[in-house]
Formats: sequence, C-alpha cells, structure tokens
Amino acid sequence: MSLEQPCRVLIVDDSAVVRQILSEILASDPGIEVVGTAADPLLAREKIKRLAPDVITLDVEMPRMDGLAFLENLMRLHPLPVVMISSLTERGADTTLQALALGAVDFVSKPKLDVTRGLQGYADEIIEKVKTAARSRVRALVRAPVAAKVTLASPAAPIAPRPSQFRTTDRLIAIGASAGGTEALRVVLEGLPADAPAVVMTQHLPATFSTAFAERLDRHSAMAVREASDGEAVLPGHAYLPPGGKHLRVIRDGARWRCRIDDGPPVNRHKPAVDVLFQSVAQSAGANAIGVILTGMGDDGARGLLQLRQAGAPTLVQDEATSVVWGMPGAAFKLGAAEEQLPLEKIAERLLALSRA
Repeated sequence: MSLEQPCRVLIVDDSAVVRQILSEILASDPGIEVVGTAADPLLAREKIKRLAPDVITLDVEMPRMDGLAFLENLMRLHPLPVVMISSLTERGADTTLQALALGAVDFVSKPKLDVTRGLQGYADEIIEKVKTAARSRVRALVRAPVAAKVTLASPAAPIAPRPSQFRTTDRLIAIGASAGGTEALRVVLEGLPADAPAVVMTQHLPATFSTAFAERLDRHSAMAVREASDGEAVLPGHAYLPPGGKHLRVIRDGARWRCRIDDGPPVNRHKPAVDVLFQSVAQSAGANAIGVILTGMGDDGARGLLQLRQAGAPTLVQDEATSVVWGMPGAAFKLGAAEEQLPLEKIAERLLALSRA
C-alpha cells in the first residue's frame, strides 16, 4: 500500500447493523476506503481473493465458521493485518487474547448494549487502529505446541534456577506495551526463569480484559504473574499487572517496593498508562530499575523511559523489525530515552544479563 493511496478495508461481521456503522465510520476518513463487507468467513474468503484488502475488521462470533478458526487459516495461508471487533465480556476477553495470539494486530471493543451509539463513541479509535494496522507487520502463523507451566524448557535447554546470580532486591524490571504487546509480553516472560527479578508491567487493555490476560501470561511463564493489589510487596519471581482500568505505580517502603493502585484520570489517553508506571519506578527505584518498551502505537511511555534513563537505569526498546507497530518504541528511541534497540527474542536474555550486572 502506498502512502498516497487510502488503505483498503474489508469488514467481516454477521450483524448488518454493525457492518453499516463500521462502513460509515471508516469511510468518513479520507485515508480509508471500505472495499466491501461480508456477513461470514466463507463470504469473506471469496472477497479477500477478489478485493485484495489491506486490512480486515473481524468479528469473532459468527455463523458458518468460527472467527478464530477463520483467523488461524488466514494467518497461516494469507497473512493480512486484522483488527478484531470483540465483546466487552469475560468470554470476549479470552477470545480476543486468543485472536491476538493467532496474529491479529489489535482489537476494538464492541459494547453489549446500544451497539450503534457505542461504536460511534469509538469512531476515532477504530479509524486510528485500522490505519495503524495497515502499516503494521504481520507474519505467517506457525503453530507451536503450548508448553505447560511445569515444562517450559526443552530437555536440551533447561531453565535452571540460579538465585545466587541475581541481586533480586536490587533490580526491578518495568515493561510497557500496547498494540502487539499481549504476545510480546508473553515472549519476554517465557524467557525469564522462576527466580528472575520482579517485573511490573503496563499493557493497554480494557478493564474487563486484565484478569484473563494475567491468567494467560501466568500459564506461559515460570514466574508468578498476577494482577497487583494495592500495597502488596513487589517480590522477586513475580510479575505484576495493573487491575482492570487502573494505573499501576511503584512506591518505596523502607528497603522494599510496594504496588500502588491509582484510580486517577487517563494519561496519554490511557488508563493504565505506561508513563505513570515508569515515572513512579524512576522515582522509587532509579538506577536499580531496568526499563523496556515493547511494540505499540502512540507515544505512551517515551517520557517515562527518558526519566528512567536520566535516573541511571538501563533502558531498551523492541526494534522496528520485530515490532507489530513501532510507535511507542520508536517515539522513545527518537526522544533519546533508549540506550538499546533489540529484537523481541533477545530482550529476556538482555534483561537477565543487566540484572546480574
């Protein structure tokens, strides 16, 4: 897709009302051309071949073929940027996280009631996410077996606990992510052993998604991944996410760190916001912290990462080649906030090396 041409979008949804609303919202932007709509995946398959869209919006719950099965086939055989239109429900959260694992770039939440007004309220976000998806990098899906929590390592490369090698009380890893970040965080956490330094994370997600996301990360990590509760101690071997729709900050309490749950206003249009977490870590941990920004759109976290670097903390960003969207890491790099750019698969190894330094 050239920069001068509008991105071509195919809308796939079994609801005629939703198809109409999304068509109107997207067509209102001169940078988007709605080339067609489809009521189910089988019709969509034919239209993809005929219309060659740049981006697909996809509802998960549809007749004739499950949306996830369709997405999996699409990403294996004909990878395209996909923005999911998902329900703001517990079941919808789990399904959306599965869709992101299969290669969807991002998602927009569809309200359960008054869909017309609800989607109109998300118009700017829908337009932004579709246009960002058109510039994103998608890769063909390669299905790999999901390792159980107790058998994370292969026999050839066991993850042996090395508690003596970490000054865990001296190190705190802070990570921020957005679009593409649900899978990027999984990759990083899978690379960290059970005795790694404590990790605090912010991922842009709707409030209803946080529990399902924490549980999903916990299944894939040797560390204990959980939603943070206000006042709890930050412990080695644990990774903390903000509970739904709230900011996570870190405060110092004597010789240890604690989680502080902050219900203040959105920052950079986000709640939770990466800048809120990073700024608190810069103040509470300073040079003992390590800051990382993974894939995501926008610039949330760039200023906070700069504060971490100015406080003496090592700072990294995911490189452009492996990022789904190089908005947040790119903004941080351009601001001079990042000391290093690394491909996603090298970040966990680098974090462990810096933790031992």
